[in-house]
Amino acid sequence: MTGKGQGFGFGLGKMKELADAFKKAQQVQEGAKRLQEELEQMEIQGEAGGGLVKVIVSGNQEPRRVDISPDALNEGAEVLSDLLTAAMKDAYNKSTTTMRERMEELTSGLELPGF
Repeated sequence: MTGKGQGFGFGLGKMKELADAFKKAQQVQEGAKRLQEELEQMEIQGEAGGGLVKVIVSGNQEPRRVDISPDALNEGAEVLSDLLTAAMKDAYNKSTTTMRERMEELTSGLELPGF
């Protein structure tokens, strides 16, 4: 039989740490909401062929537009397809890097007790 008042083994100090962690998590959640809105408004450009083909996506990888130089059209369908694919990959990589960096900024300093 256990004694009364044992609870879950949390002392007052642990409860304060836990409350602080919840407060920080709530701040991160609010920041994540703002970040999502910012990412939706961003325009990130990927390109290939020295700018012959440009792909613009939002910060959360939503396609916005594609710009194809008239000079790229002279390269033929196969080369144009390769340039477009390369520009899409460039835009995607830049957007994921941006998203990761922004999330790291947002969550820096978040320390959860016991983790």
